[in-house]
Amino acid sequence: MQIGGASAASCAWNSKGMGYLNCAILPRYLPGLFVLVLCIFGLSQCTELSFVTCGSVIKLLNIKHNVRLHSHDVRYGSGSGQQSVTGVTAVEDSNSYWSVRGTSDTLCYRGMPVKCGQTIRLTHINTGRNLHSHYFASPLSSNQEVSAFGEEGEGDHLDEWTVQCGGSVWKREEAVRFRHKATDALLSVTGEQYGRPIHGQTEVHAMSSPSQHSLWKAMEGIFMKPSESPAGSRDYSHTHTEF
Repeated sequence: MQIGGASAASCAWNSKGMGYLNCAILPRYLPGLFVLVLCIFGLSQCTELSFVTCGSVIKLLNIKHNVRLHSHDVRYGSGSGQQSVTGVTAVEDSNSYWSVRGTSDTLCYRGMPVKCGQTIRLTHINTGRNLHSHYFASPLSSNQEVSAFGEEGEGDHLDEWTVQCGGSVWKREEAVRFRHKATDALLSVTGEQYGRPIHGQTEVHAMSSPSQHSLWKAMEGIFMKPSESPAGSRDYSHTHTEF
């Protein structure tokens, strides 16, 4: 595996909930050895892998607004009432880590480069819910709501996103888009900010047209090395359906 990023990580959770990975949550989706290495050694700089791979745990930066894709155990007060997804400027916040996973129809073996045009799920590490969208209106802009849905990494078909990039695989330095497979909308940020209890966090939503607001880049994280054989790899299928 390859470990990338600029700040150290620990298994502890501090009083502000900032800057640390929750190692009690990680084992639900990630190999035990990977978790052990992460918790002992933390994050360090790495440049060997130039592309994003399945099983990696990453932060995603919206280039236009300089915010990282974020979630937390705070539900929307309107719309679906599901777990909210926002953008934050803080680099160290552990609630901005997402695991790159396959779907029930698309295998995504650990270490496999994610192809342009491939459909993936992004699972929020600290809560185990998947990046999700549907035809509810977002709270601030009334665009398409983006939420986090499911339990322990299992949700439904509305958790599926297609990676849009320019070459054959998703390169780490490349700006990419994520198109929601079911609704054809793009994961976006347009700058509206929430008040209490998540003051200063930015609304994340989905929009039908591509723009500078829908460009994302892989940042800090742990990037799994490609494997010669998928033996022992595991993917997950959906067992829950949203009503």
